[in-house]
Amino acid sequence: MVYKKFGPYCLAGEGGFPPEATPVSAPFAPLLLLRPSDPLYSRCLYPVSCLEEVGQESIEALTPCEPGQNGPLAAFVQEHGAAVLNTAFPRCWEYLEQFTRRPAHGLRVTLVGLGDVGGTVLTGLKLLGKELREIRIYDPNEAACRRYEMELNQVLSPDGAPLPKVTVAEPQSLFDCDLFLFTASRGVPPLGTKGDVRMLQYEANRDMLRHYAREARRVRFPGLFCQISDPVDHLARFVFLESNRNDAGEMDFQGLAPEQVQGFGLGVMAARARYAAPDTDTLRVYGPHGAGLVVANAPDEGYDQETSLALTRATREMNLQVRALGYKPYIAPGLSSAAVSILRLVRGLPHYGAVPLGGVYFGCENTMTPFGPKLLREPLAPPLLARLEQAWGELRGFAYE
Repeated sequence: MVYKKFGPYCLAGEGGFPPEATPVSAPFAPLLLLRPSDPLYSRCLYPVSCLEEVGQESIEALTPCEPGQNGPLAAFVQEHGAAVLNTAFPRCWEYLEQFTRRPAHGLRVTLVGLGDVGGTVLTGLKLLGKELREIRIYDPNEAACRRYEMELNQVLSPDGAPLPKVTVAEPQSLFDCDLFLFTASRGVPPLGTKGDVRMLQYEANRDMLRHYAREARRVRFPGLFCQISDPVDHLARFVFLESNRNDAGEMDFQGLAPEQVQGFGLGVMAARARYAAPDTDTLRVYGPHGAGLVVANAPDEGYDQETSLALTRATREMNLQVRALGYKPYIAPGLSSAAVSILRLVRGLPHYGAVPLGGVYFGCENTMTPFGPKLLREPLAPPLLARLEQAWGELRGFAYE
């Protein structure tokens, strides 16, 4: 293993070092483990607590690390932690700088789409977003933009603290921000539609997202692309793929890093599960927002398969109950999945989101760090692990084109 100093970092690897890196004799913190791996199916930047976590790109990344390697590097990582940087990404060093310099306050947000969900997200961010300096809004309906700009800038602060300013964004400057929130949706299924209404939206929303993914690539967007419209897990993967295609349609990985994209749909499923089982404080939710969702009454000890399957069904069908009343369910998704989860992300708190994992975007609890998302790792009961592997495999087999 070769160690080199690069700026404030110690780099450890067998190659792929920047030319300006200089040799050192021993590791020091912060430590970056250089590991080239297929960028189509691998993460670019992620934290680890032991060497066994390096290269884990499936459901095993949600289970605890079991240290087994010996030597000074293994001991150092177990004591101080480290991050993995995938040098197969041509822009990996640029991504590293983007993540580590990201501000925590005074953030600028662009929100695209002012339908029911978008308006709810915007209202939540206006009232709760103490970290935000400005919320820039865009919708093809200019009257909707003007209305929200006027009304939300007339909202009083509940505690006297400054509230973020709402402004109307110009189409050519949408990515002049720290977080880009996409809530726009085409072809929302009408009330009474049967089946998983989210998947019915995939093709229409995918075609609309293509432009924004390409634009993020063109301007080399350094922030976070937050995919909110359904189906979030599949569309998050599409955004990553589309941003990394050149004009000939070839994957050149010059677009967004996988960690720059996160889907926000799981938060409301966690809230719905708690509504269905209010006395259970050990609930866990994983996987896609919709078909494939996994709810567990407990992660390991106390896990009950029958109870968990019943909770999963109840959680998945709760939006249908709202539709049966004659309403489209958008208030809880806009607040729990998007506004609250995104604010917890920027605050460095655990939140629910779909993150890159082995060529899919998989919903789980994670915490954003300067070195990318840190996934919640905990013991999982074997039957639960099998359910997660099945959900992950179904996402892996989805035809994104």
